[in-house]
Amino acid sequence: MSEWIDAVCAELDLELADPQASTTLVLDLTADVAHGVARPAAPVTAFLVGLAAGRADDPDAATAALAQRVRELASSWKPSEPDGD
Repeated sequence: MSEWIDAVCAELDLELADPQASTTLVLDLTADVAHGVARPAAPVTAFLVGLAAGRADDPDAATAALAQRVRELASSWKPSEPDGD
């Protein structure tokens, strides 16, 4: 998978400070969301965290903080109404 991450980063002209840590962070985030909210919510959530981090002054620093906030939200998630997803 690291070869894939490197290829995608090169394609998107991204430079990750620590590719292994970033990969672990995203995998942990998506696992928590998939189990605590819904499986299809996991990739969408990762996308949203990426968008928010990309808008930050320091995206690398923001990513961990944003992911932690979302993981905490997912761990306590109780939907107001079932939506069938």
